[in-house]
Amino acid sequence: MEYHRWLPVCETFSAQLKELDAAPPDQQLAGLKRLAQQRLDFIKTNALAAKLASIMPALPPDCVAQLGPRLNVALLSSHTVSHLTSGIVVGSIRRGFNANLFVGQYGLYRNELLGADPSLKLFDPNVIVIAVDDHEAILDLPLDSSREDVVSAIAEQISQMVELWRRARQNFNATIVQQTLLNTKNPLFGSYEGLVPATPYYAVEMFNARLREAAAQERVLILDIDLHAALKGRENVVDPVRWHQAKQLVSPALSPWYGDLLARVLAAACGLAKKAVVLDLDNTLWGGVVGDDGIEGIVLGQGSAAGESYTAFQKFLLLLSQRGIILAVCSKNDSAVAENVFINHPDMVLRRQHIASFVANWKDKATNIRQIASELNIGLDSLVFVDDNPAERDIVRRELPMVSVPELPKDIAHYATYLSEAGYFEAANFSREDMERTGLYTANVSRERELSQATDLEGFLESLQMQLDVGPVSKMNIGRVTQLTNKTNQFNLRALKYTESEIQHLMQDDGTLALQLRLKDKFGDNGIIAVIIARPDQRWPSDTLFIETWLMSCRVLGRGVESASLEALSKRATRMGIKRLIGEYRATSKNKMVSNHYEKLGFVPIANVANADTSTVWTIDLPQPEVHRHHIEVNIADEPGPSLRRTHEDIS
Repeated sequence: MEYHRWLPVCETFSAQLKELDAAPPDQQLAGLKRLAQQRLDFIKTNALAAKLASIMPALPPDCVAQLGPRLNVALLSSHTVSHLTSGIVVGSIRRGFNANLFVGQYGLYRNELLGADPSLKLFDPNVIVIAVDDHEAILDLPLDSSREDVVSAIAEQISQMVELWRRARQNFNATIVQQTLLNTKNPLFGSYEGLVPATPYYAVEMFNARLREAAAQERVLILDIDLHAALKGRENVVDPVRWHQAKQLVSPALSPWYGDLLARVLAAACGLAKKAVVLDLDNTLWGGVVGDDGIEGIVLGQGSAAGESYTAFQKFLLLLSQRGIILAVCSKNDSAVAENVFINHPDMVLRRQHIASFVANWKDKATNIRQIASELNIGLDSLVFVDDNPAERDIVRRELPMVSVPELPKDIAHYATYLSEAGYFEAANFSREDMERTGLYTANVSRERELSQATDLEGFLESLQMQLDVGPVSKMNIGRVTQLTNKTNQFNLRALKYTESEIQHLMQDDGTLALQLRLKDKFGDNGIIAVIIARPDQRWPSDTLFIETWLMSCRVLGRGVESASLEALSKRATRMGIKRLIGEYRATSKNKMVSNHYEKLGFVPIANVANADTSTVWTIDLPQPEVHRHHIEVNIADEPGPSLRRTHEDIS
């Protein structure tokens, strides 16, 4: 089976791997990360994973941190999975995190979860992957059973699975990933199969459908191996000989394929999925060169197979935009000529309003991609660059190795398939704010451009007419809040990650302030842009709240939101009888920008509390002795009496 077609082929893997032997440990790690971005079969994947395992003990902590966040991942299954670990390790490197694996005992997944297995407890998993096969989930119903009988039998098994998820969360407080059943059953009736509910094949299909629904209700992540196997052809995934010999559900040769599928799900849960597609134009969104051929001469729309293929690719991109992926343009073109196509060509599916950042000029594309990342205020590692030109792809890979650059086929008809297969945009949830993201970023680009032209910063901020709505985390937005805690790395004082169940627990704690903050201005709604969690801590007196988490989207930096947020937090805490706030800055490789956050807000340092090399601890008395000036109307909801409102006029 062909897989990972979007990755470039590595012709000299063995030589490159051997060259790393003489390199210092940090250079070896960088070389392994680079090799993980190549197309590797299972032999090369095993070799890379073995090499990583051999150098890890000698690597200093700061070097290991280059692999990304460490996840303790427990693999619990009804079948053999130990042969898949190398693929998972390499997949995790490719997707930006460091997977530390625990492989449960064959077939004992229920005992390990329900009995809180001591070895699993000691491992302290962040993630538990439950992989069950269709031999384990046996319905064993007569072929003439009614649909109602089949549905009832499936409901009983799903109920048991839900109870297992809940007990697993209770015992280990981990994120749960449930694998769908890989359907290995042979159809008995051919095309008539779906009309006989009790056939083994169709019963597994019904089971998976109900499993997905239950997972959504329980906020459990799904590794939909059956979906991906169906796309590739199940007969290419399952080797019956291996099953009967060693109970290996997935063929060992497909370890890289399986490992990357799981790594994609885990990366999404960690907020590491890509956020934006940066698109070339000529021969990528349409055929031909608009500067030479004119708007009438480009190939697009009905009338030719190529024109319809470009239209189909644009439709796929539009759907990505609608689900929350930002679209940007990076083209060597005259800007006015290029934009004219979006405005006036009748067959364009993508229109100018769908593009959050439009950069068309004659500079090199690496420079322009940096500009796009700056305009969107997101990291380069959040970008995927799509260009039909192999030379441009190679240049961007060399100059910007943190940007994902997929290989593309010669025929445009396959572009959407390659981009979809690459899994850059794997999701762990889906919210209304995701659907509105393009508008949010487009409006932010407009704000930044207006700011760049402003000569009076205070006047500009006042003209934005900003409103900050502050209230408890709501059930409706718990998914978005959890997403922010996992995706926000730069403005994040302690860089803690939360599962939805952990956020829900904090919401229900009367002594904890779990606040969501939404910013609006004249350009529109920025959505939920900050989360603050403050709770009692036994290290401090009972009249003190410790700020466990304070994070904010970088797209609203420089507008006074930090001061307005502290004002809201202070007033909420004061209403609770709190006399002091304690905040900690815990240094990471990405959050240096907020190292003086508390100092700027008037907090004073507490000596001899934390390691000065990695963290500092700060305090401020309440009520605040001084309110920092800002130009934001602060609306604090869900408090006794009317909402508190404070604007710049109150503190003038």
